Amino acid sequence: MNTADGKALYDERLNRMADNIALRETDRVPYTFWPTFWPATLAGISYKEAWYDVDKMVDATREAMHLLDPDSFSPLIFSFGPVMEALGYKAMYWPGKGVGDNVTFQYLDDEYVSADEYDDYLFDPTGFYLKSYLPKIATAFEGFANMPRLPSLSEWRFFASLSAFADPKLQESMKQLMESGEKMAEILSAGGKFIGEMADEGYPLSVGGFCKAPFDHILDFLRGSKGGMLDMFRRPDTVHEALAKARRLLIDNVVNEAKDNGCNIVFMPLHWGLDGFMSHEQFMTFYWPELRSIVHELIENDCVPCLLWEGDCTSRMEYIGDIPPGKAIYWFEQGDLFKAKEILGDVVCLRGNVPPSLLNTGTPDDVDEYCENLIKTVGKGGGFILDGAIGIPDEARVENVVAMAKSVKKYAS
Repeated sequence: MNTADGKALYDERLNRMADNIALRETDRVPYTFWPTFWPATLAGISYKEAWYDVDKMVDATREAMHLLDPDSFSPLIFSFGPVMEALGYKAMYWPGKGVGDNVTFQYLDDEYVSADEYDDYLFDPTGFYLKSYLPKIATAFEGFANMPRLPSLSEWRFFASLSAFADPKLQESMKQLMESGEKMAEILSAGGKFIGEMADEGYPLSVGGFCKAPFDHILDFLRGSKGGMLDMFRRPDTVHEALAKARRLLIDNVVNEAKDNGCNIVFMPLHWGLDGFMSHEQFMTFYWPELRSIVHELIENDCVPCLLWEGDCTSRMEYIGDIPPGKAIYWFEQGDLFKAKEILGDVVCLRGNVPPSLLNTGTPDDVDEYCENLIKTVGKGGGFILDGAIGIPDEARVENVVAMAKSVKKYAS
């Protein structure tokens, strides 16, 4: 493909995505490619190989891109094994480490921060992370527990405190982090070259930045599900303070990250605010206000929040439309997209939600029929992006994924 053809295709696809986000009708519904380990399945390599060998994962993803010909794609190349090994990371299992070679990564729900440590987090989040939190989740940071609290030191005490950096444990931590950083730089370099290659072929990105809901951040990484849920009852005021602090930290530099990556879409996976995890009152009290603030701030800075509601949030649909219209994407893993179109269709671009069960166990005809219904109903008038309910399942049948990708052209208006 020559450069002019690639540029024309890139602009066509980018505009198709942008118009649907803005709730404008287009020539057809766009399909976006969002995998985890499915490219490895396609290429016949193990998840462990993909996790540890970025070149193999890039080659596999390239093969998938050429097979599916999407309107946009996720640049998430999951080859973090060497980095996580170098870090001695403890808060996750990954292929070949804690789980089998063909099992996806697993977050470990644990309480890494106790309830009585909230005050330390609120007072100095950076110092708390370096000295207390990170040493618990990665061996590379264990030496940081002995770092001096530099902001508390005046000149003579500051000079004396530098002796801490002679501590062999701290020096070893620094060496581990340098090794981890070098490995991460190699992975990012390979990913960046692949993104450039795909852009030349006419494929724009579907995500340029990453952010979280403050409540999810607190539970996912600090307090764990049990601790975080109990905190809503036992120390609600402290939780609100922590959520406000987390919001300010989470949004920091996200806008620049997205713009530097050449895509203003900011991906936000949402976990704990869904039906079954908390009541409506708790959602409106602890979850939605800070999340809504982040969404508004991103929109004000010309970014497009893409919220992946990981689970069923049908009962929330009446309340999450309080954002500027035509400026965000709501990607629903579960729930009724047809109902979402009725309730939110004039506010947000909808995304999803071909079920994993259908892609894993159905037939191409089953998938085609399901997609046709989504395209002709949810996609009517614009404001829809076709995708799997949570991207492409790792075990999805190749012929079913192809049927999903082809349906947007088959049922073009």
